[in-house]
Formats: sequence, structure tokens, C-alpha cells
Amino acid sequence: MKKSRSSKTKTARARVAKKSGGADRKLKIGLIGFGTVGRSVAKILAQDSSGPLLLTHIFNRSIKKKKIGSLSSHIRWTENIDDVLSSDVDVVVELIGGLEPAGEWVRKALRAGKSVVTANKLLISEQGPELLDLARKMGKRLEFGASVAGGIPAIIGIQEGLAGDRLYKIAGILNGTCNFILTKMEKDGTSFDAALKEAQSLGYAEANPSADVDGMDARAKLLILIQAGLRLRVRSEQIPCRSISSVAAVDFMYAAGLDCTIRQISVAQKQTNKGVRLAAAVQPALIPSASLMAHAQGSQNIVTATGEFGGKMIFSGYGAGGDPTAVAVISDLYAIVRSSGAPVEALPGAAEVPDSVSGDFTVPHYLRFVVRDRPGIVASIAAILSKYEISLDALLQKPGFPHSALPFVMTLEACDSAVLDRALAEIARLDFHVEPPLCLPIFLD
Repeated sequence: MKKSRSSKTKTARARVAKKSGGADRKLKIGLIGFGTVGRSVAKILAQDSSGPLLLTHIFNRSIKKKKIGSLSSHIRWTENIDDVLSSDVDVVVELIGGLEPAGEWVRKALRAGKSVVTANKLLISEQGPELLDLARKMGKRLEFGASVAGGIPAIIGIQEGLAGDRLYKIAGILNGTCNFILTKMEKDGTSFDAALKEAQSLGYAEANPSADVDGMDARAKLLILIQAGLRLRVRSEQIPCRSISSVAAVDFMYAAGLDCTIRQISVAQKQTNKGVRLAAAVQPALIPSASLMAHAQGSQNIVTATGEFGGKMIFSGYGAGGDPTAVAVISDLYAIVRSSGAPVEALPGAAEVPDSVSGDFTVPHYLRFVVRDRPGIVASIAAILSKYEISLDALLQKPGFPHSALPFVMTLEACDSAVLDRALAEIARLDFHVEPPLCLPIFLD
């Protein structure tokens, strides 16, 4: 007897359901690490028990101290990582941080045929390309949206929402600690040391704040954004970092006179006209007061992505904390749910190695000098700048400072930062300096 069209449709659906493991099959999740973020992830999953995600395993050291009775009794709590890696979970969520043993466990999970979600910025910035290659080889997903800017959906927005564009520039404020310090200095006129001390007392800054204030934390995040958005593979040592510690309260006063403020800016720009070149750096910089980045206060983060067709897109919000970061983790899990059954060919292609990487940008610059005042100082500096074909734009000097330590500012027309560095090395050898000159790029867009 001939089957009806409805019977054929039901049969087809049954075949699809059988092939995919059933339409109602949940994605089983194994959680590695049950700290602040891990607890928030578990809480969100528990509140969405009717959704497609099912938490089945939780690994942590001293697990008895971590165990929470309010979670499902079906969850297996363990101190043995192999209980997770050898289980039937579909996705491993890695939240312990650091390079090892996290890297080894992520590789084992991928080789065992499991997808991985991680919030580990150090791991992805240092080993991301290799891990993505392994995930691609195994036909699995490696998602890392929580590794940059916490709950801001920058990575998933760039990889999915902007997949149809050709991105050539990524920039942003990627470190909440630095942004807190700089906005505190701007608002209250405090010194860097005083603002840092307050950031430490409030828990924004570590006892050793070097990774934040010297730019390494932001650089790790920028590396991930370069990989995800510009599809380039670079090493951390290729991207220069400059500390915000040399910025003083007086710089905000001069910046305001230029209708600007100062923020730690991470920027990467891809050029393809003569091979593939990348300019990238993390440094304090002047930005116009009209810029959205100038209005990022406290620990807020901003990521901008500029494409050939869509122009500039902006992602903004708070980039740290258990709940915001957990939101990014859950979003990555849903991305895996949406991609279930997609062929390996549909996964993002491997990032390419650029022909050159530098920290050089051709932009206007801000120079601040503190000198023992005497005649001829400006002429001596201008003569060296002229020697390097660097043009002076403006000279600014506020009254009321002692002649024994007199600050003044020069702004320069757009010039190559590498050329300016050579000129400044020569200027720094002059004998009237009370402290080293400060050079900041002015990013007008």
C-alpha cells in the first residue's frame, strides 16, 4: 500500500531523530573547576533544567568542601579528572585557568571526542591555534567567548554575527583594573599610586598588579581577538606593551585641554595591500572625549570590530565577575547546541601567519616633558624632531608649576611611532630632564 505524505514525513523525522540521538536528547556537560565562575555556570544550568543542557559531572580539588546540595542529585562530584574525561559527557567546560594542567586536560577532552568550552585567556592566547587545529581534526568545537571581556559577547559576536564581513581592525579597553585606575585619576586628580592603592583595596587589582598595569593581561585578550576576528596567528612577544604607571594626573589636565582623555587601549590593524601585515600594541593613549571608549568608567570593557562592509561594531559591558563570565560560558554551550551535526568543513578555517608584525602606527602623538627650566629647551627638542622630519602641531604649558620641575606638552602631527621612538631616544639624552619624557599616541577614531 502506498504511504501518505504525512507518513513519509514522520518516517523522515524518525530517521533524523535516530541519527542525532533523539530530538529531546540533552547535551551532557562536565564542569572542570568549581570556583566563582563554575558556581555561576552550575546555577544558571540548574535554573534552566528544561533546556538542552544537562550538567552531569563536576570536578574540583577538595570536592567535599565545594559540594552544594541544591544542585541535582544526579550530578557526579569528583576529585578525579579521569571521571570527567572518560565519561559520556559531550562538552567539557574548563574553568581552572593557567596553562597546565588545563592545556593537557583540554587536549585529552578533544582527543576523546568531546567539545570544549573554556574561559582560560592564558591558554587560548598561548595555545589557541594549536588547540583549534586539534578540535578541527577531531570534528569538535572549541569555544572561548568567556576568555575575553567576561559577559560581553565579543567573541561570539565577532565569530558568528560578523562572519559575513572582512574585519581589518580590532580595538578596545580590555582590562578593567587599568580602566578603574585611569578613570579614578581623571575624576579625582589623584596620582597613579593612590588610584592603584584604592583599586587593590577594593579587590580590582592584585597585590602584584604588573600583569594588569603593564599590559600583559590586555595583550593576552588582544591575541585572542586577533585570532578570532582578524584570522591571524601571532605570538605574545610580537605585540609590544607599555605600562600605564608613567601617566600622571597632569596628563589628564593637558588631555582635557585637547578635548581628550587617557585610557589603556589595545589595538590591532590588519593590512593586505602588500602581503599580510599586522600592527598591534597595548598602551595608554589619548582618545577624543566624544569617543565611546572615553565614557567607559570603572571596570567596564569595550571591544570594537571594524569591517570592510559593515563598518564599526561595538560591544560594551562589565568584563569580570562570576555571573557575567558564566553568561559567556552558557552562550558558548548554546553555540555548540546550534552547531550540532554541522560538518567539519563548516568549522572556522585555520588562522594564517602574517608576513610581518609590528607595534608601529602612523598617528598624532602627545609628548609630555618635565624639565629644569632654562632658555632654549623647546628649540633643542624641536631641532631633533625636525631632523627626523616630525612636525610639531602645538605647544602647551600650564602656569603655576615650579621651574625646577616644569611640565609642558607638545603635540605632533601624524608620524610613524618607530621613527618617533628614535627621535625620543636622542631627546632623552639632553641634560634638562627631571624625569623621562612621556609619549602617548592619539587615536582619533
